[in-house]
Amino acid sequence: MLKFCSLYSGSTGNSLLVQNDNTCILVDAGVSGTKIVDALNSIGIDISQIEAILVTHEHSDHIKSIGTLSKKYNIPVFANSKTWKAMPNEAKKVPIECQKTFTIDNKFSIGSLDILAFSIPHDAADPCGFNIFGSNKKISIATDVGHITPSIFTNLQNSSFVLLESNYDPEVLQYSSYPYNLKRRIAGPNGHLPNNEAGNTISKLIDSGLKTAMLGHLSKENNFPELAEQTVLEELATNNYNKNSVDLYVASRFEPSPFLNVV
Repeated sequence: MLKFCSLYSGSTGNSLLVQNDNTCILVDAGVSGTKIVDALNSIGIDISQIEAILVTHEHSDHIKSIGTLSKKYNIPVFANSKTWKAMPNEAKKVPIECQKTFTIDNKFSIGSLDILAFSIPHDAADPCGFNIFGSNKKISIATDVGHITPSIFTNLQNSSFVLLESNYDPEVLQYSSYPYNLKRRIAGPNGHLPNNEAGNTISKLIDSGLKTAMLGHLSKENNFPELAEQTVLEELATNNYNKNSVDLYVASRFEPSPFLNVV
């Protein structure tokens, strides 16, 4: 069975777990190694079970402890070539034999999981999301997404589960204390995804088989979990779906989510 858990998700750090019967991987490691080990222990997973860390992009809230974890526990780290070059400080901590490179849009395997990386619009070297296939199910992960492109939507289709960014509320962002240039970056085409666009995207994925969605990477300053969830539910209603059309969760920045079975 394919399983998913968000260990941490938000502007302060991100790390996600995907597991099936005999393979267990992390997507990003953007908090301390100690926090990740503790979070894994809390859901009954030992760090020795982690077979790989996938990297979406080089921003610190996604790579903070990849070097530490790789070196200490001999965990392979998978990133694309441009991302490796964009994170030299972390890369030099990763043992050479653990430095693995993938290519966008080319499927590769880790244990019994098949993985396909796809491009996303964000202000990083070569940022990506992931399709992860296992146990005849498909999980998709897309955060740090400035906007939903046709290619991204195609990659999200036919997923049983999606972890999708729901970073900010436009009105909260407008009146926040952030400087103007940062507000422009967040709301720009290579910034982050607002709640309403997350909701609209989720509603359009239901017809292709989406059963469960989790909202992730919420801003600490420009969003609230309750607001993100309510906005998505309103977008579902606008598209003629009700709250029972998809199981909806909001990932916490502080603690692991429920350990979900992907059905």
